[in-house]
Amino acid sequence: MRSNRARLRATSMAATLPMLAGALALGIPAAHAADNPGRDALTGTKPAWATAKADKGDASNGAQVHLRVYLAGKDADGLARYAKAVSDPSSPLYGKYLSAKKAQIAFGATKAQVAAVKSWLKSNGLKVTGVTQHYVSVTGDVAAAEKAFGTQLHNYTKGSKTYRAPSKTASVPDSLKGAVLTVTGLDNAPHKASHDDQLPGPGAVFKNSGPFSSYYGSNIASTLPDAYGTKIPYTIEGYTGKQLRAAYGAGKYTGKGVRVAITDAYASPTIAFDAQTYAKKHGDAAWKTGQLNQVLPKNYRYTGADECDPSSWYGEETLDVEAVHAVAPDAHVTYVGSASCTDDDLLDSLSKVVDNHLADIVSNSWGDTEATQTPDLAAAYDQVFQFGAVEGIGFYFSSGDNGDEVANTKTKQVDTPANSAWVTAVGGTSLAVGKGDTYQWETGWGTEKAVLSADGKSWTNFPGAFTTGAGGGTSKTVAEPYYQKGVVPDALAKANNAAGNRVVPDIAAIADPNTGFKVGQTQTFPDGSEQYSEYRIGGTSLAAPVIAAVQALAQEARGGKAIGFANPEIYARYNKGVYHDVTDKPTGKDLAVARVDFANSFDATDGLITSVRSLGKDSSLSAVKGYDDVTGVGTPANGYVESYRKH
Repeated sequence: MRSNRARLRATSMAATLPMLAGALALGIPAAHAADNPGRDALTGTKPAWATAKADKGDASNGAQVHLRVYLAGKDADGLARYAKAVSDPSSPLYGKYLSAKKAQIAFGATKAQVAAVKSWLKSNGLKVTGVTQHYVSVTGDVAAAEKAFGTQLHNYTKGSKTYRAPSKTASVPDSLKGAVLTVTGLDNAPHKASHDDQLPGPGAVFKNSGPFSSYYGSNIASTLPDAYGTKIPYTIEGYTGKQLRAAYGAGKYTGKGVRVAITDAYASPTIAFDAQTYAKKHGDAAWKTGQLNQVLPKNYRYTGADECDPSSWYGEETLDVEAVHAVAPDAHVTYVGSASCTDDDLLDSLSKVVDNHLADIVSNSWGDTEATQTPDLAAAYDQVFQFGAVEGIGFYFSSGDNGDEVANTKTKQVDTPANSAWVTAVGGTSLAVGKGDTYQWETGWGTEKAVLSADGKSWTNFPGAFTTGAGGGTSKTVAEPYYQKGVVPDALAKANNAAGNRVVPDIAAIADPNTGFKVGQTQTFPDGSEQYSEYRIGGTSLAAPVIAAVQALAQEARGGKAIGFANPEIYARYNKGVYHDVTDKPTGKDLAVARVDFANSFDATDGLITSVRSLGKDSSLSAVKGYDDVTGVGTPANGYVESYRKH
């Protein structure tokens, strides 16, 4: 899935920043290999970058490989059909979820299938190193892998580096038809998630400089130059849970009795202290004993800063935990930490949630660009999401922080796993909450930045360059799901394919760090001391847990009955008056805020940087009336949570 690095979706104030078949495709089904009689192809196992032009010849026969052979289960098609049926309000099977045990019995791999896969792998000289209900992991040399999967492994250039990959699609014997979903690890390009935005970790303190606004427009930058013909307010110091609950129509609901899980890599050593301290300082309900739990791996991997940099994930966990609690203060929160930032380990964390039904709602603030996702991994992820849907578990993924990704990758594309038809993709907005916690407006999150001139009389090259913005757009690999038909405009759905493709996002919430959320985290100060401090943060890393928390409120409103995979319900409420229809010019004119930052991210010793941040400038993406590829159907309004209440 990730050829380089995927990203955490949080943006700190230091930042300037082959088609899947079917409407809700399982992933990559096996197909008969015409050029390899007696074998079934594992479509998608040859990466797109493994071209004839990039081919540098055979990989060394003795080189070691580490593979995962994912099990299709005994009824992969049935799994997809049931996952759709229990999630569709119009289906007679709607809400008839299965327990984790019954789901595994109905759709999981049989003992005979597992035994057959193991026997085949061993017979080809591969050593079985682990077996779960989802996959069989093996090690061995290149020669053994080639023999087992009916392909040759070659070396290919990818960018400035060389990686191993199959020269043709991998396959399995006909005797295993229907038993094997896919295999990962035949290519050894990096498949890991990490961050591209600045998340303050314990290793380096970050603080915001003032002046601030306590609510939108409370402090006007009267001494600074105009922007768009008017004086502009200073950035928000950081919205609190009270303000976000008011903006998104929480009402009396608190998420009582609802279980929310959060998946990230690694685990902050100070999360319990930080979360409790933050709640006390900002008037959130105190965490009850047992309300925050962590499920962690036995061992962590790739702990060096040049690999996954665990410290950079601590801030992500802090944001996710504190945001969920601020909006849904009575929800039970389980943090499921991955052993590393690799896809294998992230998949294990997601599977842990599903296999043990740790929660009904799962917030995920990580991902990467669609072009780096390999279809084999897409299949593995979709299978987990489908098992979740069958159990009544919904997955919420941030849509990304680089707009249309052109500035980041030079290619217009969406992010993944948010592109999956089986998850709820969460886009981002800039949010104005006024005096008395009143909702004023939102724009699509997209920022252009210009700095103050040396003489302080103008903004240099106003409005400046694009920095960050909510991810969105049209997938090139995932077919249009049924629930988007009739809501998503054809101009978007058919942008890459006349048959229609998945469009991202589905729903949105606050993401702009200039109108962001305040968090509290223990950080390391210049003198070496570790101290709790607070800062403002944003990104779709914020939007995802906020929406997850709102869904917890909605689940409470419907009597605790799990919403499950939420997209059919979310789209069924379109045009029902329960969403803020977000546009880029909600007041009829361009909007901007003024921001002052410490040059050294800590204090004024090295000076200040003053800039203007234009709102609603999300690269080529636009928030318009109706559904759009920045905010989806919009953001929750008064009436959204209540709409789930049983009458």
